[in-house]
Amino acid sequence: MAEYKNDVEAVNALASAYKDLRKEISKVIVGQDEVVKKVLICVFCDGHCLLVGVPGLAKTLLVKTIADVLDLSFKRIQFTPDLMPSDITGAEILDDNRNFKFSKGPIFANILLADEINRTPPKTQAALLEAMQERAVTAGGTVHKLDLPFFVLATQNPIEQEGTYPLPEAQLDRFMFNIKLNYPSFDEEVKVVKSTTTNKFITPNKILGGKEIRAFQDLVRKIPISDNVLEYAVRLASKTRPNTSMTPDFVNNYLSWGAGPRASQYLVIGAKCHAAISGKYSPDIEDVKAVAEPILRHRIVKNFKAEAEGISIEELINKLL
Repeated sequence: MAEYKNDVEAVNALASAYKDLRKEISKVIVGQDEVVKKVLICVFCDGHCLLVGVPGLAKTLLVKTIADVLDLSFKRIQFTPDLMPSDITGAEILDDNRNFKFSKGPIFANILLADEINRTPPKTQAALLEAMQERAVTAGGTVHKLDLPFFVLATQNPIEQEGTYPLPEAQLDRFMFNIKLNYPSFDEEVKVVKSTTTNKFITPNKILGGKEIRAFQDLVRKIPISDNVLEYAVRLASKTRPNTSMTPDFVNNYLSWGAGPRASQYLVIGAKCHAAISGKYSPDIEDVKAVAEPILRHRIVKNFKAEAEGISIEELINKLL
Protein backbone atom coordinates (compact mmCIF):
# COMPACT_ATOMS: atom_id res chain seq x y z
CA MET A 1 0.00 0.00 0.00
CA ALA A 2 1.24 3.49 -0.82
CA GLU A 3 2.42 5.68 2.04
CA TYR A 4 0.27 8.76 2.55
CA LYS A 5 1.54 12.04 3.96
CA ASN A 6 -1.49 12.43 6.22
CA ASP A 7 -4.92 11.01 6.95
CA VAL A 8 -6.62 13.50 4.59
CA GLU A 9 -4.62 12.09 1.68
CA ALA A 10 -5.48 8.54 2.84
CA VAL A 11 -9.22 9.34 2.95
CA ASN A 12 -8.98 10.74 -0.59
CA ALA A 13 -7.28 7.49 -1.65
CA LEU A 14 -10.10 5.46 -0.05
CA ALA A 15 -12.75 7.51 -1.87
CA SER A 16 -10.85 7.03 -5.15
CA ALA A 17 -10.47 3.26 -4.58
CA TYR A 18 -14.19 3.00 -3.83
CA LYS A 19 -15.04 4.68 -7.17
CA ASP A 20 -12.71 2.31 -9.01
CA LEU A 21 -14.31 -0.70 -7.29
CA ARG A 22 -17.81 0.48 -8.23
CA LYS A 23 -16.73 0.96 -11.84
CA GLU A 24 -15.28 -2.56 -12.13
CA ILE A 25 -18.23 -4.23 -10.35
CA SER A 26 -20.70 -2.45 -12.64
CA LYS A 27 -19.11 -4.24 -15.62
CA VAL A 28 -20.62 -7.48 -14.30
CA ILE A 29 -23.48 -6.42 -11.99
CA VAL A 30 -26.23 -4.33 -13.59
CA GLY A 31 -28.06 -1.98 -11.19
CA GLN A 32 -28.14 -2.89 -7.46
CA ASP A 33 -26.09 0.27 -6.80
CA GLU A 34 -27.20 0.65 -3.17
CA VAL A 35 -26.54 -3.03 -2.48
CA VAL A 36 -22.99 -2.82 -3.89
CA LYS A 37 -22.35 0.37 -1.91
CA LYS A 38 -23.45 -1.21 1.38
CA VAL A 39 -21.45 -4.40 0.83
CA LEU A 40 -18.30 -2.35 0.18
CA ILE A 41 -18.96 -0.25 3.30
CA CYS A 42 -19.19 -3.54 5.21
CA VAL A 43 -15.83 -4.63 3.79
CA PHE A 44 -14.10 -1.38 4.78
CA CYS A 45 -15.68 -1.56 8.26
CA ASP A 46 -14.44 -5.15 8.76
CA GLY A 47 -18.03 -6.36 9.16
CA HIS A 48 -20.10 -9.28 7.89
CA CYS A 49 -23.10 -9.00 5.62
CA LEU A 50 -26.40 -10.83 5.17
CA LEU A 51 -27.99 -10.56 1.71
CA VAL A 52 -31.70 -11.33 1.64
CA GLY A 53 -33.54 -11.75 -1.65
CA VAL A 54 -35.54 -14.12 -3.81
CA PRO A 55 -33.67 -16.54 -6.11
CA GLY A 56 -32.17 -15.21 -9.34
CA LEU A 57 -31.17 -11.70 -8.16
CA ALA A 58 -27.42 -12.37 -8.65
CA LYS A 59 -26.57 -12.52 -4.94
CA THR A 60 -23.92 -15.20 -5.51
CA LEU A 61 -22.55 -13.45 -8.61
CA LEU A 62 -22.31 -10.17 -6.68
CA VAL A 63 -20.21 -11.77 -3.92
CA LYS A 64 -17.98 -13.56 -6.45
CA THR A 65 -17.44 -10.32 -8.40
CA ILE A 66 -16.51 -8.40 -5.24
CA ALA A 67 -14.00 -11.13 -4.35
CA ASP A 68 -12.52 -10.83 -7.86
CA VAL A 69 -12.05 -7.04 -7.79
CA LEU A 70 -10.57 -7.21 -4.28
CA ASP A 71 -7.97 -9.84 -5.25
CA LEU A 72 -8.82 -11.97 -2.20
CA SER A 73 -9.16 -15.72 -1.76
CA PHE A 74 -12.77 -16.80 -2.10
CA LYS A 75 -14.66 -19.92 -1.02
CA ARG A 76 -18.32 -20.82 -1.33
CA ILE A 77 -20.29 -23.15 0.93
CA GLN A 78 -23.73 -24.29 -0.19
CA PHE A 79 -25.60 -24.75 3.07
CA THR A 80 -27.76 -27.89 3.25
CA PRO A 81 -29.61 -29.67 6.09
CA ASP A 82 -26.93 -32.40 6.30
CA LEU A 83 -23.94 -30.01 6.51
CA MET A 84 -21.80 -30.61 9.62
CA PRO A 85 -19.74 -28.00 11.54
CA SER A 86 -16.50 -29.76 10.51
CA ASP A 87 -17.52 -29.35 6.84
CA ILE A 88 -17.05 -25.61 7.41
CA THR A 89 -14.23 -25.30 9.91
CA GLY A 90 -12.16 -28.40 9.07
CA ALA A 91 -11.27 -31.37 11.29
CA GLU A 92 -8.44 -33.37 12.84
CA ILE A 93 -7.50 -36.30 10.57
CA LEU A 94 -4.91 -39.09 10.72
CA ASP A 95 -1.97 -38.66 8.37
CA ASP A 96 0.15 -41.44 6.83
CA ASN A 97 2.27 -41.66 10.02
CA ARG A 98 -0.87 -42.11 12.14
CA ASN A 99 -0.50 -38.65 13.66
CA PHE A 100 -3.39 -36.23 13.91
CA LYS A 101 -3.18 -33.13 11.75
CA PHE A 102 -5.68 -30.37 11.14
CA SER A 103 -7.23 -30.30 7.68
CA LYS A 104 -8.50 -26.77 7.02
CA GLY A 105 -12.09 -26.29 5.92
CA PRO A 106 -13.41 -23.74 3.41
CA ILE A 107 -13.73 -21.10 6.14
CA PHE A 108 -9.99 -20.47 5.72
CA ALA A 109 -10.47 -17.86 2.99
CA ASN A 110 -10.61 -14.06 2.93
CA ILE A 111 -14.17 -13.99 1.61
CA LEU A 112 -16.58 -16.76 2.47
CA LEU A 113 -19.92 -16.99 0.69
CA ALA A 114 -22.38 -18.78 2.97
CA ASP A 115 -25.06 -19.57 0.41
CA GLU A 116 -28.58 -20.03 1.85
CA ILE A 117 -27.36 -19.98 5.44
CA ASN A 118 -30.88 -20.64 6.76
CA ARG A 119 -30.94 -24.11 5.13
CA THR A 120 -28.58 -25.66 7.70
CA PRO A 121 -29.33 -26.61 11.34
CA PRO A 122 -28.40 -24.29 14.25
CA LYS A 123 -25.35 -26.36 15.28
CA THR A 124 -23.70 -25.77 11.90
CA GLN A 125 -24.78 -22.11 11.79
CA ALA A 126 -23.15 -21.64 15.21
CA ALA A 127 -19.80 -23.01 13.97
CA LEU A 128 -19.72 -20.32 11.29
CA LEU A 129 -20.91 -17.55 13.59
CA GLU A 130 -18.22 -18.35 16.19
CA ALA A 131 -15.53 -17.95 13.54
CA MET A 132 -17.12 -14.66 12.42
CA GLN A 133 -16.77 -13.23 15.91
CA GLU A 134 -13.42 -14.68 17.00
CA ARG A 135 -11.68 -14.75 13.57
CA ALA A 136 -10.39 -18.18 14.66
CA VAL A 137 -11.38 -21.86 14.72
CA THR A 138 -10.74 -24.26 17.63
CA ALA A 139 -10.13 -27.93 16.79
CA GLY A 140 -8.65 -30.59 19.05
CA GLY A 141 -7.90 -27.95 21.68
CA THR A 142 -5.79 -25.89 19.25
CA VAL A 143 -6.79 -22.41 18.07
CA HIS A 144 -6.28 -21.83 14.34
CA LYS A 145 -6.31 -18.16 13.33
CA LEU A 146 -8.11 -17.21 10.13
CA ASP A 147 -6.41 -15.21 7.40
CA LEU A 148 -7.19 -11.49 7.56
CA PRO A 149 -9.09 -9.70 6.17
CA PHE A 150 -11.99 -12.11 6.72
CA PHE A 151 -15.57 -11.46 5.64
CA VAL A 152 -18.65 -13.64 5.65
CA LEU A 153 -21.25 -12.69 3.05
CA ALA A 154 -24.28 -14.87 3.71
CA THR A 155 -27.37 -15.17 1.50
CA GLN A 156 -30.86 -16.02 2.60
CA ASN A 157 -34.04 -16.78 0.66
CA PRO A 158 -37.00 -15.04 2.35
CA ILE A 159 -39.87 -16.82 0.58
CA GLU A 160 -39.04 -20.49 1.02
CA GLN A 161 -39.72 -21.47 4.64
CA GLU A 162 -40.08 -25.27 4.36
CA GLY A 163 -36.89 -27.05 5.43
CA THR A 164 -35.22 -23.88 6.69
CA TYR A 165 -33.79 -22.92 10.08
CA PRO A 166 -34.12 -19.14 10.52
CA LEU A 167 -31.17 -17.49 12.27
CA PRO A 168 -31.99 -16.49 15.87
CA GLU A 169 -31.81 -12.77 16.71
CA ALA A 170 -28.64 -13.26 18.79
CA GLN A 171 -26.88 -14.80 15.80
CA LEU A 172 -28.25 -12.23 13.35
CA ASP A 173 -26.63 -9.58 15.57
CA ARG A 174 -23.20 -10.81 14.39
CA PHE A 175 -23.93 -9.39 10.93
CA MET A 176 -23.22 -5.68 10.52
CA PHE A 177 -25.70 -5.23 7.65
CA ASN A 178 -28.89 -6.99 6.62
CA ILE A 179 -29.32 -5.94 2.97
CA LYS A 180 -32.51 -6.57 1.05
CA LEU A 181 -32.26 -7.11 -2.71
CA ASN A 182 -35.23 -6.14 -4.87
CA TYR A 183 -36.17 -7.05 -8.42
CA PRO A 184 -34.38 -5.02 -11.12
CA SER A 185 -36.24 -2.38 -13.12
CA PHE A 186 -37.43 -3.27 -16.63
CA ASP A 187 -34.48 -1.46 -18.29
CA GLU A 188 -31.98 -3.10 -15.93
CA GLU A 189 -33.45 -6.53 -16.62
CA VAL A 190 -33.14 -5.94 -20.38
CA LYS A 191 -29.42 -5.14 -19.87
CA VAL A 192 -28.96 -8.24 -17.68
CA VAL A 193 -30.56 -10.55 -20.24
CA LYS A 194 -28.66 -8.94 -23.14
CA SER A 195 -25.28 -9.31 -21.41
CA THR A 196 -25.80 -12.86 -20.08
CA THR A 197 -27.20 -14.57 -23.18
CA THR A 198 -24.13 -14.19 -25.38
CA ASN A 199 -20.81 -16.05 -25.46
CA LYS A 200 -18.88 -12.99 -24.19
CA PHE A 201 -17.66 -13.06 -20.58
CA ILE A 202 -16.42 -9.95 -18.80
CA THR A 203 -13.58 -10.25 -16.29
CA PRO A 204 -13.27 -7.23 -13.98
CA ASN A 205 -9.84 -5.84 -13.08
CA LYS A 206 -8.38 -6.35 -9.61
CA ILE A 207 -8.29 -3.08 -7.64
CA LEU A 208 -7.24 -3.75 -4.03
CA GLY A 209 -5.41 -6.50 -2.15
CA GLY A 210 -5.56 -7.67 1.47
CA LYS A 211 -2.91 -5.24 2.79
CA GLU A 212 -4.65 -2.21 1.30
CA ILE A 213 -8.03 -3.28 2.67
CA ARG A 214 -6.67 -3.75 6.19
CA ALA A 215 -4.96 -0.35 6.02
CA PHE A 216 -8.24 1.26 4.93
CA GLN A 217 -10.08 -0.55 7.76
CA ASP A 218 -7.64 1.00 10.25
CA LEU A 219 -8.09 4.38 8.58
CA VAL A 220 -11.90 4.25 8.88
CA ARG A 221 -11.62 3.71 12.65
CA LYS A 222 -9.24 6.69 12.96
CA ILE A 223 -11.69 9.12 11.32
CA PRO A 224 -12.84 11.66 13.93
CA ILE A 225 -16.52 12.02 14.79
CA SER A 226 -18.12 14.94 16.63
CA ASP A 227 -19.90 14.28 19.95
CA ASN A 228 -23.29 15.39 18.64
CA VAL A 229 -23.17 12.88 15.74
CA LEU A 230 -21.99 10.06 18.02
CA GLU A 231 -24.75 10.88 20.52
CA TYR A 232 -27.31 10.93 17.68
CA ALA A 233 -26.25 7.39 16.69
CA VAL A 234 -26.51 6.11 20.28
CA ARG A 235 -29.84 7.91 20.78
CA LEU A 236 -31.20 6.35 17.57
CA ALA A 237 -30.34 2.83 18.80
CA SER A 238 -31.72 3.63 22.26
CA LYS A 239 -35.05 4.78 20.85
CA THR A 240 -35.69 1.30 19.42
CA ARG A 241 -35.83 -0.19 22.94
CA PRO A 242 -39.38 -0.35 24.33
CA ASN A 243 -40.24 1.16 27.72
CA THR A 244 -37.17 3.35 28.23
CA SER A 245 -37.05 7.10 28.90
CA MET A 246 -36.13 7.90 25.26
CA THR A 247 -38.67 5.60 23.59
CA PRO A 248 -41.39 7.17 21.38
CA ASP A 249 -44.97 5.91 21.84
CA PHE A 250 -45.08 4.10 18.46
CA VAL A 251 -42.04 1.98 19.49
CA ASN A 252 -43.80 0.93 22.71
CA ASN A 253 -46.88 0.06 20.64
CA TYR A 254 -45.19 -1.93 17.87
CA LEU A 255 -41.86 -3.35 19.06
CA SER A 256 -41.20 -6.12 21.56
CA TRP A 257 -37.40 -5.82 21.42
CA GLY A 258 -34.88 -3.18 20.37
CA ALA A 259 -31.29 -2.93 19.14
CA GLY A 260 -28.38 -3.50 21.53
CA PRO A 261 -25.12 -1.53 21.94
CA ARG A 262 -23.54 -3.32 18.94
CA ALA A 263 -26.00 -1.38 16.75
CA SER A 264 -24.66 1.92 18.17
CA GLN A 265 -21.09 0.82 17.43
CA TYR A 266 -21.95 -0.16 13.86
CA LEU A 267 -23.90 3.07 13.28
CA VAL A 268 -20.79 5.08 14.19
CA ILE A 269 -18.25 2.98 12.25
CA GLY A 270 -20.64 2.74 9.28
CA ALA A 271 -21.17 6.50 9.27
CA LYS A 272 -17.39 7.06 9.31
CA CYS A 273 -16.96 4.81 6.27
CA HIS A 274 -19.95 6.34 4.43
CA ALA A 275 -18.40 9.78 4.94
CA ALA A 276 -14.96 8.63 3.76
CA ILE A 277 -16.17 7.04 0.50
CA SER A 278 -18.15 10.23 -0.13
CA GLY A 279 -14.93 12.27 0.16
CA LYS A 280 -15.74 13.74 3.61
CA TYR A 281 -13.25 13.79 6.47
CA SER A 282 -15.76 13.47 9.30
CA PRO A 283 -19.30 12.00 9.36
CA ASP A 284 -22.45 14.00 9.97
CA ILE A 285 -25.98 12.94 10.95
CA GLU A 286 -26.89 12.23 7.31
CA ASP A 287 -24.13 9.59 7.20
CA VAL A 288 -25.64 7.87 10.25
CA LYS A 289 -29.07 7.92 8.58
CA ALA A 290 -27.60 6.45 5.37
CA VAL A 291 -26.47 3.26 7.14
CA ALA A 292 -29.24 3.03 9.75
CA GLU A 293 -31.74 0.81 7.92
CA PRO A 294 -29.50 -2.20 7.13
CA ILE A 295 -27.99 -2.02 10.63
CA LEU A 296 -31.29 -1.82 12.54
CA ARG A 297 -33.44 -4.04 10.28
CA HIS A 298 -32.42 -7.35 11.87
CA ARG A 299 -31.93 -6.03 15.40
CA ILE A 300 -35.47 -4.95 16.24
CA VAL A 301 -38.38 -7.32 16.72
CA LYS A 302 -42.01 -6.45 15.97
CA ASN A 303 -44.82 -7.46 18.32
CA PHE A 304 -48.15 -9.08 17.41
CA LYS A 305 -49.87 -5.71 17.03
CA ALA A 306 -47.40 -4.60 14.34
CA GLU A 307 -47.81 -7.96 12.56
CA ALA A 308 -51.60 -7.72 12.70
CA GLU A 309 -51.61 -4.18 11.30
CA GLY A 310 -49.13 -5.07 8.55
CA ILE A 311 -46.52 -2.54 9.66
CA SER A 312 -43.03 -3.28 8.32
CA ILE A 313 -39.70 -2.90 10.11
CA GLU A 314 -38.64 -0.41 7.42
CA GLU A 315 -41.65 1.83 8.16
CA LEU A 316 -40.74 1.91 11.85
CA ILE A 317 -37.06 2.69 11.12
CA ASN A 318 -38.04 5.52 8.74
CA LYS A 319 -40.34 6.92 11.43
CA LEU A 320 -37.45 6.85 13.90
CA LEU A 321 -35.23 8.70 11.42
